[in-house]
Amino acid sequence: MNMDKALNYLGLMRKAGACAVGETDCGIACREGKVKLMLLASDASDNAHARAKGFVYGRKIPLVVLPYSKMELAGRLGKGSISMMAVYDLGLAVAFMKALNTDGQYSELVSGLEEKLKQQNQRKKEIFKQ
Repeated sequence: MNMDKALNYLGLMRKAGACAVGETDCGIACREGKVKLMLLASDASDNAHARAKGFVYGRKIPLVVLPYSKMELAGRLGKGSISMMAVYDLGLAVAFMKALNTDGQYSELVSGLEEKLKQQNQRKKEIFKQ
């Protein structure tokens, strides 16, 4: 099932060091300009929602409320209760959102992330040509 595939990407991101987990680390990562995608648990508190919105405000970082609870995220990521996660790697963000996009709900976001990834890869090619 695709939802399991999406959850597997979260574990992969964690193992690869391609994400921040928890409000404090997510806030730091946003301020440092590392974040490509902010994820929030479906049952995150109103305060967590407000903080996540504050972290991404004015930074052009998509904020996605996941169909997973804090406990589901915690089970996959091997931590306590997790309400927030920030993804650093654009390629993994695209792969995760594609896996999550089973009903087309996130199609526009996937397209936007794919375009950013294409631009990023183009910049890398230009740098390496020099």
